[in-house]
Amino acid sequence: MRIGELAARTGLSRDTVRFYEKVGLVESRRSANGYRDFPPGAVEWLHYVRTAQTLGFSLAEIARTGEELRGAPDTAEALSALFEEKIRVVDARMAELAALRNDLAERVGTGCPLAAAGR
Repeated sequence: MRIGELAARTGLSRDTVRFYEKVGLVESRRSANGYRDFPPGAVEWLHYVRTAQTLGFSLAEIARTGEELRGAPDTAEALSALFEEKIRVVDARMAELAALRNDLAERVGTGCPLAAAGR
């Protein structure tokens, strides 16, 4: 399918599809007239890419894990492992943010952003 149809079926802009192609997330072949020709599976794959992005996965992670998933005998199990790893990352980041919040809260009203209250 051509880029316009792929864009319409996925809700992405043509520029986004081109960008995903440029970074290697989706592949196309060039037809004799130079138009991009995407395989039918590109629609489902790009839906996966967008969903993974909303779940906090970077494009680099998506590219890497996409290859892993394609070769996995049990996709559900492989996805669960990826989600568990992402949960660990999110939990660690939440702990860092909570510590930052506490540090900022200690500095409220001190008159100096570099001095914590009670130090």
